[in-house]
Amino acid sequence: MTPVELQKKGYQVLVEHLGQVDAIRFLQQFGWGRGDYTKERKESLAQVTREEFWQDIQRIRGRK
Repeated sequence: MTPVELQKKGYQVLVEHLGQVDAIRFLQQFGWGRGDYTKERKESLAQVTREEFWQDIQRIRGRK
């Protein structure tokens, strides 16, 4: 299942089980977040070496 398919199915399940209004209320609880995601991501990824990155990719691919 792709991420888009998963998201669509998740919305469908929420609406089926909670109804449209309560599904929206549930989703609103998570909001848009705070902070500067792009800046924080650059800072956290700056600490990752290329070798660590590729090791993570291989580990993730090995799970499938």
